[in-house]
Amino acid sequence: MLLKSSTLKKYRNGEKRMTINFEKDQVEVFDKTKNINRLADKIKELQAHQQQLEIQEDAIKQKKKDIEYLSGEVIPTMLSEMGLSFLKLQDGSSVEVKTNYSATITQANKEAAFNWLRENGLGDIIKNEISVSFGRNEDNKAADYAELAKSQGLDPMQKLKVEPMTLKALVRERMEAGKEMPTELFNIYVGNKTTIKRKQ
Repeated sequence: MLLKSSTLKKYRNGEKRMTINFEKDQVEVFDKTKNINRLADKIKELQAHQQQLEIQEDAIKQKKKDIEYLSGEVIPTMLSEMGLSFLKLQDGSSVEVKTNYSATITQANKEAAFNWLRENGLGDIIKNEISVSFGRNEDNKAADYAELAKSQGLDPMQKLKVEPMTLKALVRERMEAGKEMPTELFNIYVGNKTTIKRKQ
């Protein structure tokens, strides 16, 4: 219950007077307490959402593992034991197991991998990007960069790379043709993947 407004007068040296409004003070305290309680509720709500999200993320990670296991091992093995790689279901959907290739070039292997590609006549898949930064009002220099880069004392940045899909296609092509492809150098993985196509 709030106290009614009242005034307390005190005199010090006959000059100074202090007024205390108990009702106003209690209202301010009540408002602050109410705001703190609301804030605490929102913090608890945030924590609950974060916990739920963590649980859901863990569940998604597990689902992905289950899918990978069924798609890459269980179903391919079962179909292989039946002498099949393709199956038609009663609902019109089709199940097919295909060989899945993946490859990457790590930073540590980049120089050796590029050298191997060049030595085996495959250097054309390496993208060679050269860039240089120009200041303001230097559009003309940029246009003539090919001829003026070194003479202007500019330091071009060179970036070599192989697009992931290009590398993957190359690995598939060479391995299916029985050609050499250094497994460790290109971090090659070969596995099975089950594809389910629903009836259109």
